[in-house]
Amino acid sequence: MFTSIFIFLFTCFTPSSGTPVPLEEHILTMYRECRLEDFQLDIKVFEAALIGHYNIVQKGINKKPQLLTILDLSKPSNQRRFYVIDLKKKRIRYYTFASHGKNSGSLRAENFSNTPNSNKSSLGFFLTAETYMGKNGRSLRIDGLEPGINDKARERAIVIHPAPYTSTEHIRKYGMVGNSEGCPAIGENVSDEIIDLIRDGSTFFIYAPDSTYLQTSLLLNRQLASVLLSKR
Repeated sequence: MFTSIFIFLFTCFTPSSGTPVPLEEHILTMYRECRLEDFQLDIKVFEAALIGHYNIVQKGINKKPQLLTILDLSKPSNQRRFYVIDLKKKRIRYYTFASHGKNSGSLRAENFSNTPNSNKSSLGFFLTAETYMGKNGRSLRIDGLEPGINDKARERAIVIHPAPYTSTEHIRKYGMVGNSEGCPAIGENVSDEIIDLIRDGSTFFIYAPDSTYLQTSLLLNRQLASVLLSKR
């Protein structure tokens, strides 16, 4: 596994000329080559996601370093805000709707928690885990990687699962997707495909412009991410 991670890091940070590039330049290049502006993903969101992702990959716990999934809660729920990005092939694999916790807000998520029974979404970085059949159908467990921020995700049964209220039909009727008990629910039409792709050890990042989180998350450390430049 470590060999494949090293190859991935080398590929991401070393252009065809063989010369490593600064982190900032690399992020901008990846953003452009993945055409993320075409999918209305703000570069600041991608920057945070990519920095944290690289810090996770360095830990050797990510089994699928080419994949990065982002739920951008800076966007309202009547907009597509769930992204699955293939960093190796530099393209969007999925771009769809997703829910947030009912106590985080109605159309927009503004309040977040790591507390059981809060019915709020948690921010930060997660690692996808195993699938199971639950009350909402085939679902994907996720493990929070940030103590005090999202590390009670499994205890709270925060999972990625399909939901009928996460659909264009629901949005046309109610002006928004339905709210969950804290889970990032996605559409029934794409859930199996997405779960199969990202399961078992890929990075999942839930973003919101929450100053407390952005200032305290250890995984958003730019200096640590830049260490990758020395691993060529």
